[in-house]
Parts: sequence; structure tokens; C-alpha cells
Amino acid sequence: MITIEPLKPEDREAWEHLFRAYIAFYERVAPQEVYDRAWREFQAGERMHALGAHLGGELVGITHFLMHPSTSALTDVCYLQDLFTAPEARGKGVARALIEAVADWARARDCGRVYWHTKESNATARRLYDRVAVNRGFIQYQLPL
Repeated sequence: MITIEPLKPEDREAWEHLFRAYIAFYERVAPQEVYDRAWREFQAGERMHALGAHLGGELVGITHFLMHPSTSALTDVCYLQDLFTAPEARGKGVARALIEAVADWARARDCGRVYWHTKESNATARRLYDRVAVNRGFIQYQLPL
């Protein structure tokens, strides 16, 4: 059975292992300060939030998200920034359960929608995303500062 709950202090090591794997999946490298800052934010639970998926007592999936205002809606929106499932837990409903838990969290706070991004080439994740959400066809641009 999959259990979804906020990350607890004892999840820190397993969470960082999964988050490092997520960062590596997207061919990025992050200094230790990024992990430390994110963990502090998640534990404070004010600006950034995280949930973990446990299966058989082990942390096998994580999601990070935040709520922000929308200029074109009367409600805030929830941005699901990161989602990662351990390879050995894939295909067991972990990612779907994490998405549903974020949606429940956002719904409880009167958000109008949950949205996220993924790489066009991420076919495995997109199969799930196409079943649980609508692809509105937007393309993301970034301007590094």
C-alpha cells in the first residue's frame, strides 16, 4: 500500500537520494546548498512544500510544489515543480498517488488548478500525465539571470 505524507526529519537521507536522482535525470548538477535550502523550506512548510510516497516502509517517491497567485484567475494556482519515483517503484501507482495528493492539497486551499512541466522527450512520464491532466500545448522559455 502506498502512503503519502509530508516529509519527516527521518526522511532526509532517502529524500536527498531521490532528489539527487531527479536532478541527475534532467542532466543537472546542484551544490549541497540547494538540497539544504530545499529541505529547510519543506520543513518550514510556508513557501515550498513536499510530500513523500512510502511503499513497504521505504520512501520511493517525492514531489515538491508551491502555491502562487495568478494574474488571469480569481484563485491561486499550484505549481508541481518536481516529481520523482525510484526506478524500482515505477509502474506501481506512486507517481499518480503523488499527483493526486498534490491536487488534494491544492483543492483544500481553493487553488484553481495544478500545473507542471516535463521534457517533451520524457515519454514514460508523459504517458501518465496524458491520462491524469490536459496538455495545453504551451512551450516553456527561460531567461537565465
